[in-house]
Amino acid sequence: MADVDAVTTAILKGRFEQIADEMDATLFRSAFNPIIAEAHDASHGIYDATTGETLIQGKSGLPIFVGVMAFAVKAVIDKAAERDGLNPGDVWIFNDPYDGGTHLSDFRLVKPVFHDSDLFCFLASVGHWHDVGGNVPGNYNPAATEVFQEGMLIPPVKLYDRGEFRQDIVDILSANSRLPMSLYGDLNGQINALELGERRVGQLLDEYGVETASTVLVTLKNRAATMMRAQIRNLPSGTVSAEDWLDNDGITDEPLKIALNLTIDGDRMVMDFTRSSPACQGPVNISRSTTVAACYVALKHIFGDVPANAGVLEPVEFKIDPASILSVEAPKPVGGYTETILRLIDVVFQVVAQLAPERAMACAYGTINALSLAGHRADGRRWVMFSFFGGGHGAHGEGDGLNHGNAPISTATIPPLEILEAAYPVCFTEWALRPDSGGDGKFRGGLGAVYEIELLEEEANVFLFGERGKHPPPGVVGGEPGALNRFSYEQEDGEHSPPMVSKMVGIHLSRGQRVRLETPGGGGHGDSSERTSEARARDLALGYVSQGTTS
Repeated sequence: MADVDAVTTAILKGRFEQIADEMDATLFRSAFNPIIAEAHDASHGIYDATTGETLIQGKSGLPIFVGVMAFAVKAVIDKAAERDGLNPGDVWIFNDPYDGGTHLSDFRLVKPVFHDSDLFCFLASVGHWHDVGGNVPGNYNPAATEVFQEGMLIPPVKLYDRGEFRQDIVDILSANSRLPMSLYGDLNGQINALELGERRVGQLLDEYGVETASTVLVTLKNRAATMMRAQIRNLPSGTVSAEDWLDNDGITDEPLKIALNLTIDGDRMVMDFTRSSPACQGPVNISRSTTVAACYVALKHIFGDVPANAGVLEPVEFKIDPASILSVEAPKPVGGYTETILRLIDVVFQVVAQLAPERAMACAYGTINALSLAGHRADGRRWVMFSFFGGGHGAHGEGDGLNHGNAPISTATIPPLEILEAAYPVCFTEWALRPDSGGDGKFRGGLGAVYEIELLEEEANVFLFGERGKHPPPGVVGGEPGALNRFSYEQEDGEHSPPMVSKMVGIHLSRGQRVRLETPGGGGHGDSSERTSEARARDLALGYVSQGTTS
């Protein structure tokens, strides 16, 4: 392999990253679905031609997608090997959550990229489609006991076969969605993103050559692995443990444990999750690949200087019980995977706080609060509003947590209320910061939010999939926890809350009735006695706390 100088390496690193960023932007501009177009619930990357490992990721997409897509690309490699191999012009499509996926809403497109008849890399696109069938519009079904109740499951199949578009595949997809036009628009956006990425990669290879480009990608991966080993080596050796809890699985109102024993041995890290709860009935199970991807995201939060590619995980060993909630197979439901991976990130934050308090971040609000409202307009047209909602981020050793941010699994944005109100027959009567929701500490956790939504159509059904209704986001290094999640809804006889606290299906609303979310704040960092009087006075003046002291 040829030697490549540092300047050329830096240039090509930027070029490759720009390709992934352009792919992100192409989909965001063209998607029909606000969850992609506005919230950026999608991602793109460049992947190894042989192993499927992550080489380059887009900076605007969801990190959890980038991590798990390596498994998705490997699934395509394996499936193609069973058939007629990989060919120029092929595009594979699937959403199998047990084979490189997350949950059924997230559709993956994988395209092999050839140069001079040789396979150079894979490009991959993933986006959260608005509706893919199942029992609940928007697909977050908190009462699912098997994957068939969550939507259509598509294994890896060819959408393009040697450049020939397969309309039959699209017909199947469209027939299984409540919103086929949204599906079609998002699909075309992903196809366009891959086509642009292929052109850009081709231009780069024509300019620099395959050998130089390949050398740079190997260099970047090796650099990430070296930097990660150095970061691990700086941590004290030994084993530390943490555990956190999911409220329930939506079926049985019992807590589920996510436990981590983390061992540092020189420049190696072992992440042992074998103490976690066994697989459950409800949809908070996740696959092994999703567990690994969530840890990738958590480690990137802590070791932010390490380049984002497969090298991050090279010095990390995983121990995951195949019978646990963190390694399920079909047909176990997985629709609420977001809640479980957030708890995984939380336990990683908690163990790192024991090893390196100066690096520690307190836990964020810990739930996306997936909320679906669905019904029919006066003219008979179906509407489905699906969105997620923000909360407070954890404090850290250099300052207070972020108020009203999106989940740590994501770089997505929360859709603006103006977009949601324009698209759906709802009115936000309140959208505000939630006072007193951030955990106290030397540094205060970020504030959660209050959302109150009024129905403007004759009737609708509401579905909620959340967490942190019983177990608040922990603080670290002596910091206090954030506030619990609260959900309520109006009925003719007054205000109600879900019996499962954070999950419920089939809430019926009539015109003028409201649902209300009060999301958690982040945990605090450090002992609250160390918070300065100036900081407390500022909290009070800004309304972040309803009462407090200035001394």
